[in-house]
Amino acid sequence: MTRLGFIGLGTMGHGMALNLLMAGNSLTVWNRTAGKGVDLVCDIAADPIELGRGSDIVFVCVSDTPDVEEVVFGDNGVIHGLARGAVIVDHSTISPRATRELAARASDSGVSWVDAPVSGGSEGAEKGTLAVMAGGLSEALERARPFMEAYSKKITHIGEEPGSGQMAKAVNQVLVVLNELAASEALLLAQGAGLDLGTTLAAVEGGAAGSWMLSNRGPQMIARDWRPGFTIDLQQKDLRIVLDTADELGIPLPGTSLVFQLYRALQAQDLGSEGNHALVKALEELAGIELGE
Repeated sequence: MTRLGFIGLGTMGHGMALNLLMAGNSLTVWNRTAGKGVDLVCDIAADPIELGRGSDIVFVCVSDTPDVEEVVFGDNGVIHGLARGAVIVDHSTISPRATRELAARASDSGVSWVDAPVSGGSEGAEKGTLAVMAGGLSEALERARPFMEAYSKKITHIGEEPGSGQMAKAVNQVLVVLNELAASEALLLAQGAGLDLGTTLAAVEGGAAGSWMLSNRGPQMIARDWRPGFTIDLQQKDLRIVLDTADELGIPLPGTSLVFQLYRALQAQDLGSEGNHALVKALEELAGIELGE
């Protein structure tokens, strides 16, 4: 039996690890914050090195580029416990450029790297319906694919080059935030016109105006339910990666830049832990009205 390890049991990782266990896999977990994962019926490693010694494939799902580097290559990093021929699947959303560098370092230790950021929110992680954008060698991805299918409904191999999955995730995040901006503006317009928001949402979501963000976050916005599937703080981290990458490529992203600044204004109000659909609050301040008034 292939031995699996999972590092990072946060908003996304916990649901993914649980689905791996429910599929009958042998799993060892480790989390930087002690206490997370104690509800999972599996082995809990003392540190990443120990997890690496007991794993053939390791999945990583942490917050940012420095976090990935630390749990993989730090003094207690998993790379020091892995045998040659092992595979690291990084589900974090991090810099494409950094991913290429990390993959090269792993290769020097005989370990394959698959960058495989995900989309679908905490709901997708729990339901096993995530979309995965994967970069790296096909052989390494195919070794991991049967296990990734426990928490994914679609796994797309973007390319053999490490970092190509992260680049596709940057594209994904542009679409996410601009769809959220569109949903926010549209619902605020409906509010200002005195329309019933639920009825209006039902009328438009099945046509050309429909989107995942509108159907899944629209009802939360109407109910003023700001519980996160993905927080503003994490969304901003992703947008920094997007905008840095676009700057390197010389690609103008005016809409994405606007959303970044609106989120920054919300962070200044200590709203960074709210769901990314709280973007509408920035527009409410500009309009002087709130959804549900």
